[in-house]
Amino acid sequence: MARRRFSEAQHASAPYAAALRAHAERQPLMFMVPSHAGTPSGLSEELAEFVGERALAMDIPQLIDGIDVGPESAFVEAEQLAADAWGAHRTWFLANGSSQGNRIAVLAAAGLGIGDGIVAQRSAHSSLTDGLIVTGLAPRFLAPNIDHRRGINHGVTPAMLVGELARAAADGAAVCAVYVISPSYFGAVSDIPGLAAAAHAHGVPLIVDAAWGAHFGFHDALPESPTRLGADIVVTSAHKMGGSLGQSALVHLSDGPFTERLEPLLDRAFRLTQTTSASSLLLGSLDIARRALVTRPDLLELSIGLADRLRGWVREHADFSLVGDDFGEFPDIVGADPLRVPIDVSRTGRTGYEVRSLLAEQDGILLEIATSSAIVAFFGPGKPLEVEQLEAALTRIAGTRDADRATAGAAMPPLPAPGPGVMTPREAYFAATEVVPADAAAGRISADALAAYPPGIPNIVPGETITAETVAFLQAVAASPIGYVRGALDSAVSAFRVIA
Repeated sequence: MARRRFSEAQHASAPYAAALRAHAERQPLMFMVPSHAGTPSGLSEELAEFVGERALAMDIPQLIDGIDVGPESAFVEAEQLAADAWGAHRTWFLANGSSQGNRIAVLAAAGLGIGDGIVAQRSAHSSLTDGLIVTGLAPRFLAPNIDHRRGINHGVTPAMLVGELARAAADGAAVCAVYVISPSYFGAVSDIPGLAAAAHAHGVPLIVDAAWGAHFGFHDALPESPTRLGADIVVTSAHKMGGSLGQSALVHLSDGPFTERLEPLLDRAFRLTQTTSASSLLLGSLDIARRALVTRPDLLELSIGLADRLRGWVREHADFSLVGDDFGEFPDIVGADPLRVPIDVSRTGRTGYEVRSLLAEQDGILLEIATSSAIVAFFGPGKPLEVEQLEAALTRIAGTRDADRATAGAAMPPLPAPGPGVMTPREAYFAATEVVPADAAAGRISADALAAYPPGIPNIVPGETITAETVAFLQAVAASPIGYVRGALDSAVSAFRVIA
């Protein structure tokens, strides 16, 4: 499908959202699903109270004439406007978040038929593992650079990727794609042009999990979108930093050497994974978010200014420092998202977790994430957040620290090397399993994925051998007040699910 270009005036419209509004204004008599029939009467009274009568009126099923039927429909135009806005060849609206987008990307890559393996950044989201289980691809994980002091993982460099691709070739392993993450949770941006060049030089596409970068490319002070930097498939959560409703996301196919081959594969994977009852409210919010990002750069500038103010305040405060000021120590980081402000709180004598909890309990201020030594403030694009309220709360917390306490919380133990992979994630997932106590798990093959937070890198992936060092590491993190293990059978990591 040829990419359609749109003018600024056309981007001022939101055709799918407008079609939903027009449908609601007609007040049709609906003998169809959803069973609330678009009205607040009867059993829908409480639901209308909960979400609003307007939401009910626009919550409609798919395949309605004048809305999403046919190649010239308002819905198709909305997706084309999104592709143009993000500089993509084609865009798909997703109703199940970037998790769905990652699964789609892996399915499409496997469909290329050029290899049965994939080189992937080790800190990948669990939905990548889902894709590996579905496709049977064998992962070759590439460990990202890590800020051990703060428990933060960053990205990978083109040189690191070239080295791993060379090792794969030397091993006789054929890979079908490269998967990386940019930006990171903390706003660190990787060298997408360099990574794309490395992947393309080895004849494979680059998939970028840009879940946290939906706003990239819409203001001169923001990093550019990976779709315009050489990435072939870009997955992004528009609800995270793009302004749409929770669970709505996008998958973009860029113009590049793999466009013609990937487009039908992505389309098939989309149809395989997207519900046939996708929420019109989620999809409509994507249309509205795209229009806002394109037409209101002034509001983006407002948010950037507020974040800059907070950064300036942190730099002047003796008890805090900016994590981003140390990004230059890591060769994989070539830029940063100005709408994220990671703050090192270790000099307050409290952990990041404690500071985050105090802000929520005492001040009603909610922050996105925390580590043993840091907190991260996200500035939703275009949101006039009250920075002075956060500054006052942090000042109070810094002034009430316990002078007898050490600075940062317990240091993160050194990350153990992962055990060798014996089976593909798919083979391990479908194999017969049993649960064994932790002291009997070393040497067994894991059926589950486990990741200690911080730093959130999968320590065990299905099909990998569990090592004694990894068991000890996971239990140490689980026992500390600053971490937990995602995917564990219990909070103490006292047992493991292994291949029988």
